[in-house]
Amino acid sequence: EAAMLRELRRRWRSYKYRFVPWLALNLRRQRRTLRYVPESSQDKIIADEDVFETLLKTFKALFINDLSRQADILALLPEVKCQYLELLSVEQKQSEVNSCNHQGQHVFSPEDVLFNTLGFTVSRDRSSLVSAGTGVFVTRGFVPRGTVVSMYPGTVYRKHEPIFFQSLGNPFIFRCIDGVLIDGNDKGLSRSVYRSCSRRDQLGPFQMSDESWLTATLQNPLAVGQYVNNCSHEKAANVCYQEFDVPGHFPVELKQYLPNIVYSHDIESHLRCVVLVTLRDIKQGEELFSNYYTVVS
Repeated sequence: EAAMLRELRRRWRSYKYRFVPWLALNLRRQRRTLRYVPESSQDKIIADEDVFETLLKTFKALFINDLSRQADILALLPEVKCQYLELLSVEQKQSEVNSCNHQGQHVFSPEDVLFNTLGFTVSRDRSSLVSAGTGVFVTRGFVPRGTVVSMYPGTVYRKHEPIFFQSLGNPFIFRCIDGVLIDGNDKGLSRSVYRSCSRRDQLGPFQMSDESWLTATLQNPLAVGQYVNNCSHEKAANVCYQEFDVPGHFPVELKQYLPNIVYSHDIESHLRCVVLVTLRDIKQGEELFSNYYTVVS
C-alpha cells in the first residue's frame, strides 16, 4: 500500500497542472505580461543552415564529452557509435599532443566544452541595468558578429493551445512572428508543464529535450536566452532573436540538448526553437541585450 501511495503521489506531482480546480486554487494575482515580436520584425539574420551547423557542432561536442553516460543510446545506434568513437579518438590524440596526457578521456564542464567549441561562454548574473534582475553575460572569449550566442528555452505552444494559466504573471513568454508562443519560465506551473511534457516524449533512453535549463546546472550552456534583457537608451541591442525550426533529420541522439518541447504530443510538425544571434562583435564581460520585442500588459 505504501508503494502504491508513493506512485500515486508521483503521478499527481507530474500531472496536477492538467486539473483546472488545482490551478484555480494555486494562482497568484499578478500582472500578465508577454514578450512580443512584431510581425514587421526582420528575421533570419543568418541562414538556417548556419544555425543548424552551430547547434550540431556544439551538441556533438557535448555528447562526446559525456560519452560514458551515453552507453544505452549508443547500444541502439551501432553505426552512430562508431562515428562518435572515431571522433573521440581524434580528439584524444589531439589532447595527448597538446598536454602529453595518456590517462584516457578528460571530461570537461559544459561551459568548457562551449568555450573549446565556439570560443566563448555565456552565463547568468546580476544585470548591469538597475532593477533588471538577472542578465546574461559573455564570461569568456570573444563572440563574432552573426554568431548563435544563446537559445530561448521553454515549452512551445501553437495557436489556440491552452496557455492562459501559465501566462498569468509570467514575463518569460515569447511570441514568435507566426503566433507560436514559447514559455521560458523556469519556475512554478511553467516548470511543471515542461517537465511533464519532456518525460511524456522520452523514448526509452532517448530524451527528446533538455530539462537541465530548469536547474542551476546546465547540460546545454546556451540555454539561458530567456534571461537576456531588453535594450535601453543607455544599452543598445547587441543580439536579436531568430526563429529556427528543427529539421526532421536532426540526430536523435542529440535531441537531449534541445531546451524546447511541444505542448501537444499529437501534432506532427517541426520543433520551434528561438536562438539569439549577435548583431556585432561582443567581448568578454559584456552583457547581452536584445531588440525588437516589447512588453505588453
